[in-house]
Amino acid sequence: MSKISRPTRTSSVRNIVYIAMFTALIAVCAQISLPIGPVPFTLQTMAVFITAALLGPKRGMISILIYLLLGLLGAPVFAGFTGGIGTVITPPFGYIVGFIPTTLVVGFGTRIYKTKVVPLTLSMVTGLILCYIVGTVWFLLVYAPTQGGMSLGLALSYCVWPFLIPDACKIAASVILVNRLGKLIRL
Repeated sequence: MSKISRPTRTSSVRNIVYIAMFTALIAVCAQISLPIGPVPFTLQTMAVFITAALLGPKRGMISILIYLLLGLLGAPVFAGFTGGIGTVITPPFGYIVGFIPTTLVVGFGTRIYKTKVVPLTLSMVTGLILCYIVGTVWFLLVYAPTQGGMSLGLALSYCVWPFLIPDACKIAASVILVNRLGKLIRL
């Protein structure tokens, strides 16, 4: 007869605390923002990378979904202290939706390869590309019609090109932080 391992009460409480803590981290990093156009520069993606890498796909996804739900319910957790159902029709909202596939890719990448630098970096780059795709498509569907239409090239100039270097720096910082924090905290 084999024993079925069940989470202890302590581990359940620890999971809840970590999920809440990383949800708060994402909300705080959303406020570190530079409005450079219809889509602001924030540290949110860095917080998403760190959350997914340290919490893994399941707990990371719960954290992202709680963040999304809080914002949609009106808590001012999105960039610029915004929130509410009306944010769905704003240009940056697609990137928030893009955090979902980003979290899955980075979370599963970390589960498989742990915090090895190259696979972790590649999973973050892949997650970022997915976030760019979802965000740009959302931008074209929501914002471009209000501007009388827009080419993909112009949308990319708003949604991707200005963010490539800053996002590369966020990935580098995230990889370093995940490797350091992963050794210090017990997840």
